[in-house]
Amino acid sequence: MLFPETVWRIHKRDHTVYLTFDDGPHPQVTPWVLDTLDHYGVKATFFCVGENVQRYPDLFAEVKRRGHSVGNHTMSHLQGAHVGTKTYLHNVFRANELIHSTLFRPPHGLLRWAQSRVLRARFAIIMYDLVTRDYSRKLTGEQVFANVKRYARNGSIIVFHDSLKAEKNMRYALPRAIEWLQQQGYKIDAITQL
Repeated sequence: MLFPETVWRIHKRDHTVYLTFDDGPHPQVTPWVLDTLDHYGVKATFFCVGENVQRYPDLFAEVKRRGHSVGNHTMSHLQGAHVGTKTYLHNVFRANELIHSTLFRPPHGLLRWAQSRVLRARFAIIMYDLVTRDYSRKLTGEQVFANVKRYARNGSIIVFHDSLKAEKNMRYALPRAIEWLQQQGYKIDAITQL
């Protein structure tokens, strides 16, 4: 792995997986996600885009009020590999003025080594080992759910998206994935400040 100092899986507890959501909060999607998580008694981690937090501060506050953890996903969903380090870091730190978390996930998992070196001094950089691909127009909800069943394992960090692009597939796959994981005996948890 190019960035071994980042977190790809969490092995703290047996038979536990970590549910995460990227790109929100979004008023059309995030409330449904929160209600679904409440229904199943599950806590998750929301990696939020700063611009969305700025647009929907009450919704961001609701995510935290319901007991979920939050992380920084940059101010404007910036991909680190496509911009200079100074620009990228400024974007991340602007987002953190709104999000106030020690957890960070780079959009698309892309960042430069120099960016990683600076960020890991301030954040736990949380990657993933299971991207559901709920955002893909080439996949159905059934296929997204199948990805969870095929790749989930102890310590998995699972990525869904509370975004419009992912909404259709995620609405199908998320409840089924939670039910299936619970039937397999997995505890589903949020990532706390590492």
